[in-house]
Amino acid sequence: MSNRATKYVPLVAALLTLAMHLIANPHYGFFRDELYFIICGFRPDWGYVDQPPVVPLLSAGSQIFGTSLFLLRALPALFAAGCVYLTCLLVIELGGGAFAQVLAAVMTALMPILNSFGTKVSTDMPGLVLWPLIALLIARIANGASPRLWIWAGAAFGLCAEAKYTVFFYGFALLAGLALTPLRRIIKTPWFAAGIATAAAIALPSLLWQAVHGWPFLQMIHNQQLGEIVIHSPPDYVVQQILITNPILATVWIFGLVYAFVRPQLRWIGWTYVVLIACMIAGHAKNYYPGDVYPLLIASGALAIEQTAALYRLRTAIVAAVAVVSMLTLPFVFPMMAEAQLAAAIAAGQRVVSLQLQTTRDGNAPITQIFADMHGWPELAETVAGVYNGLPPSQRSRAAILASNFGEAGAIDIYGKPYGLPPVLSGQNNYWEWGTRGYDGSVVVEVNGTCGPEFRSQRVGVARFYDRWAMPTENEIPISICYGLKEPLVQYWPKLKKFI
Repeated sequence: MSNRATKYVPLVAALLTLAMHLIANPHYGFFRDELYFIICGFRPDWGYVDQPPVVPLLSAGSQIFGTSLFLLRALPALFAAGCVYLTCLLVIELGGGAFAQVLAAVMTALMPILNSFGTKVSTDMPGLVLWPLIALLIARIANGASPRLWIWAGAAFGLCAEAKYTVFFYGFALLAGLALTPLRRIIKTPWFAAGIATAAAIALPSLLWQAVHGWPFLQMIHNQQLGEIVIHSPPDYVVQQILITNPILATVWIFGLVYAFVRPQLRWIGWTYVVLIACMIAGHAKNYYPGDVYPLLIASGALAIEQTAALYRLRTAIVAAVAVVSMLTLPFVFPMMAEAQLAAAIAAGQRVVSLQLQTTRDGNAPITQIFADMHGWPELAETVAGVYNGLPPSQRSRAAILASNFGEAGAIDIYGKPYGLPPVLSGQNNYWEWGTRGYDGSVVVEVNGTCGPEFRSQRVGVARFYDRWAMPTENEIPISICYGLKEPLVQYWPKLKKFI
């Protein structure tokens, strides 16, 4: 490949990735978190119980002209394309040529965890661009570029901190990676301090919101670790990293990790990964939390393969093998299959090998947990609307809709608009912060609940709905009508608080 053609590899790879995601992403339906992000974003704030503000604001911004799954999913498509582009630039900065760029592009576009981040909106989505961007800026400073780039690295870090707090682990790991190598010299400059100050200034508003509200994010993490998150042992957590990156494709980034430690100028990348994984293990993080770091190891691995003379004649075969092997796992993270076909593929795979990739402890669905949580929401809203609109006008005017979690609440808020449903109440996460919205508790349509002794009377399970592809925990749930809360709802509200 000529030098002139080589310079177009990052752009072409990014555009192909963008097209792939724009075509495939808007399938199945809104993911439960996406519904919640949209609702949060339409109530802009400096922070939320379970996240900083960037992703909710982006999500709501995509829905200004009406509810559109295509426009929402265009967001992760753009970030996925940006990730591929920046990974190629990182390869170039590390000294890689055309082959290393192509291999890195294919790996980044098709690796399961990165592909998943580019498929749906999540707080990991901005890290697809911002984590490798920070690494690229550091690599350029290490190669002699102006230390003023630290300010841009700090800005990228601060913006990422306004999207997901795990970037603080990444930042610590990067600093440790530099401090443990001769590259520590590049942080001995006033521009590094300026970068830190820039990062702090951008990250501060969300952190202040958390402090003012009593650090609800930490409460949520504590509660999740007690009852929801699957806690992995250190060896199992490492195995999980291999599984979520495709065990065969993982050989490339593992090769890159080894190569980074062999090459003194790349050793900071190796230490960054090792320290990051150690921090994630210590913090009982979910298995996908370090996912945005893999572009660094992919770049190193692609460079290592390119510079291994014995593999020169196998270059085309290596890229082809990576692409073919990726197709084996792509349907499980990419919404490209009909549900029945996906369920059959999963059942067939489980007969061959049993792998535990869930991050939470609730029940199994016939399709993947993420895809299952993209089903059933319109049916839920329609069912709730039937119950709510079936109330006598005198009751309906004071009836509150109370959902057991933010997924149900977000679905009813978004899909319930055509039915004239009022804003939903819930005790989970930021819905609890938004309070009772003036309702008194005299009439409550409870979603996924059977009222309780706190009400004077009730009609339990007046309606249910079913979607064969939805999560079992969201199927056949009761919709009940509760009458006469024994104390004012505003006084009862603290008992509903559920940060998880």
